[in-house]
Amino acid sequence: MPCRRASLWPLVAVFTAGYLAAYLLPTVVGRLGSGLGLTPAGAGLVGSALLLCSATAGFSLASRVERTGARRAARAGLLLMLLGYGCAALASSLVPVVAGAALGGFGSGTATAVAAAGMAARRDPHRASVLGLLSVSATAGALYLTVPHLDGGHRPPFAALALIAVLVWPAAGRLAGRPDAAAGATTSPLAAAAAATRLPHRGAGLVLAAAMLCWSMCQNALWGVSNRIATVQAGLTEVSAGAVFAAALGAGLLGVTAAGALGSRLGRAVPVGAGTAFIALCVALSASATGAGSFAAGEILWNAVYPVVLSYLIGLAASMDPRGRWAVFAGSASSLGVACGPVAGSVLSARAGFPAMGLVLGCVLLLTAVPMTLVALHTGGRPLVAGAVRRRGGAPAAVLAGTTGAPAGQVPQVGAAEQEVAEISLRPLARRVRPPFARTATVRAPWGREREPRGVGARR
Repeated sequence: MPCRRASLWPLVAVFTAGYLAAYLLPTVVGRLGSGLGLTPAGAGLVGSALLLCSATAGFSLASRVERTGARRAARAGLLLMLLGYGCAALASSLVPVVAGAALGGFGSGTATAVAAAGMAARRDPHRASVLGLLSVSATAGALYLTVPHLDGGHRPPFAALALIAVLVWPAAGRLAGRPDAAAGATTSPLAAAAAATRLPHRGAGLVLAAAMLCWSMCQNALWGVSNRIATVQAGLTEVSAGAVFAAALGAGLLGVTAAGALGSRLGRAVPVGAGTAFIALCVALSASATGAGSFAAGEILWNAVYPVVLSYLIGLAASMDPRGRWAVFAGSASSLGVACGPVAGSVLSARAGFPAMGLVLGCVLLLTAVPMTLVALHTGGRPLVAGAVRRRGGAPAAVLAGTTGAPAGQVPQVGAAEQEVAEISLRPLARRVRPPFARTATVRAPWGREREPRGVGARR
């Protein structure tokens, strides 16, 4: 793919623009309730509609990004974000705000799908996802420090999302364009086989996507009502709650940085399983907080670990298919869980209260940790990358299998355990091999004894 050799920063910028709406969900939902007079359940429903459209775009474009072209798809997504969020920021009635939020959500999902497919095609998908999460966490943290000081109800968060789409537009022009039709006519058999590759690891991929849906839904059920927990139960003001959220996202920056430094030393199963269990405890602590200290501790610890686990999940999904289809499917399933989160959180908090909601969400998170850990153990081997054959041994056919769709069993799959290659020197053999067309003749010496045969290429 061209994106393997292209610069990484355009993908990081597009990922930031597409993923930012989910990070700003608490302030969007809170501002919808205060600006338009919606009930908490109604505001959560609007936020869910936004993220549901984002997930729909991801599912629709999972296998079409390469054919459409990353540049064209990214620009279309950014344009939809600008139009949708811009209209929502300018509107003052409910119907245009909801329509604009839905249109902008579809654009966010398109941008996220493009970025996810591009990151999966990189040599190191985990590093790419870490950089993307670092960027979106830093951007969201800066907005959480700015938006609470601005008046205007629902307008500031939607205007910020539209502005980010404008700022990222030049970066989208650096992405790969649509494959040329003339080039496609002369495509090699290997590239044609890659285009016809079936989706690998179907069972593990479906389990991972379903688990990520529940994983994201539980966390965003709390994230969608965190602003209400802070102001109603913990007694914080909106400005203080925004400062806590900004500090939590700053802790997320530190966590993602640590994940990038850690890399694959612990594999993927340990960070995914242990990290999800720790997140479950933090969710229960944050939901049951009755003071500023306990609420801040729960939010900061939770947001410090959440992007770490998410980066490993994105890298796991990307390693299962070099063309990025599982990365887009899993990301869209996560977006679907994010979309269902605000409604689930609003309903649970209204029926059972915040502490009981946190207990339920923590138990579900512990249950989802089991299948995600098993998938990481089953398919989370260290992937082979270009150059690994020379550096650490391994089979060149394993790299070929990741791009040509070679049948399983004939060549090692990407992610298979690497094997040492024994070097065999052929120089001693080369001295003793006679050229294939050497002519020999037997010469009789004058004293009656045969001399050594000579011919073309014989030693003199």
